[in-house]
Amino acid sequence: MIGLALLLGAATAVAQTRTPPPPAASLIDINSASRDDLMTLEGIGEVRADAIIRARPFKAKTDLVERRLIPEALYDKIADKVMARPPPGATPTPTTRPPAGQPRRT
Repeated sequence: MIGLALLLGAATAVAQTRTPPPPAASLIDINSASRDDLMTLEGIGEVRADAIIRARPFKAKTDLVERRLIPEALYDKIADKVMARPPPGATPTPTTRPPAGQPRRT
């Protein structure tokens, strides 16, 4: 009984020490962030910040790695701090595709 109580107490303590993901408002949008904002990210200096700005717009934050702007190890460190909001006036991409063999509606 005492062992169970200790186990539950430890599990509760671990659950309370987890940090929730940052709210969307505190994420840095790689499509609109300034050079200085990008440079607040770990591993992003002047050269990488300028490269990110030149490569805009991004469809997803994973484009940073896919376009070889940053290495995957660096992406893993900053992925929870960035987002890629579509630029104004961008055509939204459909989230689902029609089943194969069915014509698309236009």
